[in-house]
Amino acid sequence: MRRSVTHLISFRHVCALSALCLILPTSPLAQGSERAVTRPVEQGADTLKRQEDAPDAAQKGERPTEEAYPSSGITLLQRMGTTLPPLPPEKEYTGPIDEAYGAYQRGLYRTALEKALPRAEKGDAAAQTLVAMMTMLGRGLAHDAKGAAFWFKQAAEGGDPAGMFQYALMLMQGRDVPHDKAKADEYMRRAAEAGNGSAQFNWGQILIADNPGEKGLKLALPFYEKSAEQGIADAQYAVAQLYIAIPDIPAEKKAKAREWLMRAAKAGFDTAQLDMGIWYVNGVGGPRDYEKGFEWLRIAALRGNVVAQNKLAHLYINALGTRPDPVEAAKWYVLSRRAGLPDPLLEDFYLGINEEQQKKAIDAANRFRRG
Repeated sequence: MRRSVTHLISFRHVCALSALCLILPTSPLAQGSERAVTRPVEQGADTLKRQEDAPDAAQKGERPTEEAYPSSGITLLQRMGTTLPPLPPEKEYTGPIDEAYGAYQRGLYRTALEKALPRAEKGDAAAQTLVAMMTMLGRGLAHDAKGAAFWFKQAAEGGDPAGMFQYALMLMQGRDVPHDKAKADEYMRRAAEAGNGSAQFNWGQILIADNPGEKGLKLALPFYEKSAEQGIADAQYAVAQLYIAIPDIPAEKKAKAREWLMRAAKAGFDTAQLDMGIWYVNGVGGPRDYEKGFEWLRIAALRGNVVAQNKLAHLYINALGTRPDPVEAAKWYVLSRRAGLPDPLLEDFYLGINEEQQKKAIDAANRFRRG
């Protein structure tokens, strides 16, 4: 049986998110993560423009005065290790069968422990990782954080990629072991180079943190690409963003930016769904398509993404990808405003509709929240 024991860093960060509008003067390296996150809007950054109102400067041989970039907000570094969408189904495994991991994956924890522990005691690093995980989760034996740390350390020293990754997280956080950034970085790098997808993503984050600017992005990109290929949605999102953000990325890679963003969006990553909608509306990474943009923003909005709810209100007002609907527009504005995302333009719109429409919008917003 194939073994797959991966978790990302558990600490979280929150920061402000710039407005997302048809022309986006925002940082290319950012994303949000939570199901509903308060993100204040920058003044003057939330005006929606139709395509005919914002001609393509490239057709005039000019550089656009406002770059059309993906959303701004929780940076890739700050998102590091927050909860990911479920991983895609694993490919069929044709390697050697590990009976201990096979028993573990079938929920036969005592059997797994009986098969793994003797191997672990003899120095089998893969078995040590399994014993550590079972000890940490309390499966097949009592939960023991210190015991788990001991076995993860043994597995890391033995070179098991999953063990190195888990032990790096512990060292990074100082959880049940002394905090040691240098050693954590070393194990994270080794796990990434050994092919652990989650470690590859997190090592990319570390490279960006330690190497500000374009240098860090270029150093991180190969690890993001490898992680993305293994189905890590955060890495897929990162690859899409960097393909757009790095100036001298080869044309064949830039042409695949939307493809990677789409993969993250289809994996259920709501921020990728948000950006997928914005990219279609703004023509980032490909031609404009207001209807597809509307569809993706609606998906993210229905999942509770506050920025998507705000942007969806603008689309309903401006009839972009959908018919104009003042009640729906007001409903989505009410929801995003309640979540802490103010928008002066939408407030003016809301105050300009009649009382009956306002009441319908509030009722619809209440039903959505209850649902």
